[in-house]
Amino acid sequence: MTTKMSKQQNTFGPLIVDVAVPVGSYYLFKDAFGMGTFAALAWSSVVPAGRTAWCAVKERRANGLAALILFVNAVSLLLSFVSGDPRLMLAKDSGVSSTIGIGILVSVALGRPMMTAGFKPFLVRGEAAREAAWARLAGGSAPGSAAFRRSERVFSVVWGVVLLVECVARVVGAYTVPVDTMVWLGSVVLAGAMTLAFVVSRGIAAEPMARLLTAEVKAAEEAAKREVAVAA
Repeated sequence: MTTKMSKQQNTFGPLIVDVAVPVGSYYLFKDAFGMGTFAALAWSSVVPAGRTAWCAVKERRANGLAALILFVNAVSLLLSFVSGDPRLMLAKDSGVSSTIGIGILVSVALGRPMMTAGFKPFLVRGEAAREAAWARLAGGSAPGSAAFRRSERVFSVVWGVVLLVECVARVVGAYTVPVDTMVWLGSVVLAGAMTLAFVVSRGIAAEPMARLLTAEVKAAEEAAKREVAVAA
């Protein structure tokens, strides 16, 4: 039980940092701490800004998800100067998750599922054998490649769809539910949507990918043993 929970935490750790922390912290700062929209957006941008800079400078690659959230926050900072009624402000808040959801779905359509960067490191676990197995599965040269790449796309699709549905639900709520109620209910909807995305994407995509990855590593090890036996 403990081992299983630890693996799940490792698998979804980057997703928590890239998605849950910046989006959730915005609502925490705004609703729980009473910060203004501008201040809440600014403070919630710290993590994605740090992640984007770290990947660019240290790892020499782009963290697409963190960069997208940073971009959305920057645009929202500009839009926060636009005045309006309370319901319009509540509806505008949902634009963060909708833009992220659209970005994720577009990345799938382009053949580069954005969410992959979030969970690949924890499926590979820094092991050369698993990294090589991932490359074969993702590149199409392994027996389970088709299923692996399908699950990779499904993982991102789940997140994209859930975030878009969450956005629609909060926009509808912004104009149908009392404002005082929607202020806290919006955060509940967001938390529920992210929990749903974690559970569903894990069950139908991440776990099958982990099994395929393990099987490919074992197959490669057995093939190497056979070669040694033949050579001997």
